[in-house]
Amino acid sequence: MPTIQWYPGHMAKAKREAQEKIKLVDLVIELADARIPESSRNPIIQEIIGQKPSLLILNKADLADPATTRAWEDYYRSQGQQALSLDAQHLRSTKAINRVIQDQMQDFFAKRKAKGIKPRAIRLMILGIPNVGKSTLINRFVGKNQAQTGNKPGVTKAQRWLKIGKEFELLDTPGILWPKFEDPMTGHHLALTGAIKDQLLPMQELALVLIEQLRQHYPGLLENHYQLEVPEDLSSSDYLIQFTQAMNLGEDFNQAGEGLIQDFRSGKLGALSLEFPQDGVD
Repeated sequence: MPTIQWYPGHMAKAKREAQEKIKLVDLVIELADARIPESSRNPIIQEIIGQKPSLLILNKADLADPATTRAWEDYYRSQGQQALSLDAQHLRSTKAINRVIQDQMQDFFAKRKAKGIKPRAIRLMILGIPNVGKSTLINRFVGKNQAQTGNKPGVTKAQRWLKIGKEFELLDTPGILWPKFEDPMTGHHLALTGAIKDQLLPMQELALVLIEQLRQHYPGLLENHYQLEVPEDLSSSDYLIQFTQAMNLGEDFNQAGEGLIQDFRSGKLGALSLEFPQDGVD
């Protein structure tokens, strides 16, 4: 599979603007995909955050393996990173975020009060790679369709402040994706979850990666879901051939691969994760 490189000009600009505006906020919400927490944590975003207080949100938790997501939360907290998993589409998610942020910023505002500084709203910034649910989360926060939503990477393009009641002021920023993927599997995972435009990758080859990952971490899942009978030692390529035939698609391996990937993305295969803390984190 070709090396993935995707860094549109507006994302380079977004990085510069985020570096300038981060001085204006009290806390940064970093949004990642619960199915691929490490691959969806952009190192550029972590550089931008620096020592600024931050909350890591593992979004789309409804699509991820619950036990694995809990393990990731425990891992990040053990590293001193406040972490919370949720599904931004549900209203209760914003209530959970509110509680965590209020607790996290309690000391900060207590010190301001002790100095006689007038209380004000907590200023927030949300950063994340494309298609991890930033616009959906913002809409839940604000309570109306303030941020344009879509299922294509890079929908949110401009920066602006949004008022969230009296408690918060939110600076929305476009998603930022790093210019190069040093680990090929990082690019594969981002592509499988839809963070990279499908036109950049051959679906057939990407499906082979998914087949290999699911057979490794969830043995028997594909066979049970699609009612397949295949030998355990079958290669991923031969597996895709049999899968394509079982779907009555002849030799259209690309269409078969695309269907498999869409079933994974939509959760039809179940709540699944592609990355696990026990696999090691760089």
